[in-house]
Amino acid sequence: MRTTFINTLSELAATDERIWLLTGDLGFSVLEAFHAQFPNRSVNVGVAEQNLTGVAAGLASCGKIVFTYSIANFPTIRCLEQIRNDACYNELPVKIVSVGGGFAYGPQGYTHHGLEDLAVMRALPNMTVVAPGDPIETELATRAVCARPGPCYLRLGKAREPVVHHDRPAFAIGQAIRLRDGRDVTLISTGGMLADVMKVAEELAREHKLEARVLSMHTLKPLDEDAVRQAARETGGIVTVEEHSVTGGLGSAVADVLATMDGARVRFRKFGVPDQLHHQIGSQTYLRSVCGDLAAAVRELLA
Repeated sequence: MRTTFINTLSELAATDERIWLLTGDLGFSVLEAFHAQFPNRSVNVGVAEQNLTGVAAGLASCGKIVFTYSIANFPTIRCLEQIRNDACYNELPVKIVSVGGGFAYGPQGYTHHGLEDLAVMRALPNMTVVAPGDPIETELATRAVCARPGPCYLRLGKAREPVVHHDRPAFAIGQAIRLRDGRDVTLISTGGMLADVMKVAEELAREHKLEARVLSMHTLKPLDEDAVRQAARETGGIVTVEEHSVTGGLGSAVADVLATMDGARVRFRKFGVPDQLHHQIGSQTYLRSVCGDLAAAVRELLA
């Protein structure tokens, strides 16, 4: 996803001189191509994320489209006040890019685990929140975020996420993508969980005769509420899947829709990281195990 993002941004910057890229001393082996091609529009502000956001807001107030780039929590939670007061309050085109959401930086411990970022960004007025599911969605999301007015948050993985889409899908901010149809249950995925969700859907069909609809909810804000309501009416249950706390992220956004839906009586479960401190360190695969077994969770819900 990181490579796809920077290649797409470089392509966009070649035709739009308003585009800038700022990093907080991150992105080595990833951002160099942009630095070399656009040295006058690329700045490393050092390990100073509050300054990173402040500088970005200043450039954006002068008519620039500014992307900030760092690991998971650092361009979001560490500089939340600057995002809220400088970018959101003034509706500036500051595009915050985090790499390694979830447990991607697992060996570095909790300080580097991005488990609350979606909840925090969703809570900010004027903020658009996007978490693409594979490299193809990453390219399309980068283009859409760049063209969208106001502040945006783009959450990327770094686990060599595979291409999931066989064909280039239609992509629009706030519109989910249906990858698989089914009537038994709907699996709603956001971010880098998409490949795993597709594997589980195929497993459920093959081994348990359960046909799962799969939605890639690449935009958490604005959420595709129509897709959620349709899933509630047409399928036997809904499971949201995210590498993020079960509090405040995709699951909470979908639950809000279901709670206010007239006549909604759908089985529902949030599948994600339990709402507790996680002191473990290890690989992303190992740490994801705290979420449990998705296929078992679906079967339990439908039982």
